[in-house]
Amino acid sequence: MSPWDGLTGQDDAVALLRAAASHDPGNASMTHSWLLTGPPGSGRSNLAYAFAAALLSRGPEDEESTGRQVAARSHPDLAVLSTERVVITIDEVRRLVSASQFSPSVGRYRVVVVEDADRMTERTSNLLLKALEEPPPRTVWVLCAPSEADLVPTIRSRVRSVRLRTPSVEDVADLLVRRDGVDRATAVVAAREAQSHIGMALRLARDPGARERRAATLRTALEVRSVPDAVRAAATLLALAGDDAKAITEERDAQERESALRSLGVAPGGTVPPALRGQLRALEEDQKRRATRSLRDGLDRIMVDLQSLYRDVLLLQLGVVGEPVNEAVRDRLDAAARSSTPARTLAVLDAITTARQRVEGNVAPALALEALLVTVSRHGRA
Repeated sequence: MSPWDGLTGQDDAVALLRAAASHDPGNASMTHSWLLTGPPGSGRSNLAYAFAAALLSRGPEDEESTGRQVAARSHPDLAVLSTERVVITIDEVRRLVSASQFSPSVGRYRVVVVEDADRMTERTSNLLLKALEEPPPRTVWVLCAPSEADLVPTIRSRVRSVRLRTPSVEDVADLLVRRDGVDRATAVVAAREAQSHIGMALRLARDPGARERRAATLRTALEVRSVPDAVRAAATLLALAGDDAKAITEERDAQERESALRSLGVAPGGTVPPALRGQLRALEEDQKRRATRSLRDGLDRIMVDLQSLYRDVLLLQLGVVGEPVNEAVRDRLDAAARSSTPARTLAVLDAITTARQRVEGNVAPALALEALLVTVSRHGRA
């Protein structure tokens, strides 16, 4: 199986990167640093790792085994930075830059993949910049970010950008059917409600809890009539975001703790010796940081779902023909469209954008949600 087989809807980007990774002696399309940009869920990271596998393989006969090593992040010539914190720390980038200086041991190149490169501060970006300016001859950097504007200009000037597009609903549904064995009807609904976000579509297709939390988000917003309703709804949405974050992190946290105790020689349920408690505290701190990011991501998913809801309402108000994203609540969409005006719906969509910016700027999530839903109570209905 080729590393490229798990990608969908990105034919132009795949063709460009396949040509760059080819074994042709006169290959002029290769460069030492790349930036893959595209909307969330477009497959930036998947494309980065497919590109890495193609660069690391020594030939067609080696492609499948190299792909497995890259998928397991165990290839000796692959270095990865995939942070689970709100920001990438300067120490993480410093270690990665040091690893990039080694010559490849078994592959054609040493490949360094940085997911979420937009999470670097300016100081951290400047450290990475030095590595991009003077890379070893056989080191390739592959950065991933939502857009070029998320990186400092000096880094943008030293990378070759490849822009990914949002895959169609049909493309995402085809991938879920082909790769994950999801039945066609479920795959289409999940892809549409996830707005072609591949990872979210898979969660919605496989996890009934995720589907129920999304449905509860829409119900909560549609039931806001007054300011007291808005305050109660904000608490409900914050709880839903917390439940979503827990669903992602709790099982993994438990597995990590069990693995850490096993490696320290502590039996299940046994007392941890004082000398070893520092290591567990470090693990717990990392898990807390991951929980913070998961909660923020959960809040953003809720607001993306609310955007899709009021976008559907606006399109119905304007008489645009087509299937809404939230077809499952079509009756309530029609009612919301009749009870308001396009101008009021646009005001709600602007408020959602503002709320997302506030959460990203570390405003208390409860306050950001309350302000958003107060706007809904005032403008959601005529």
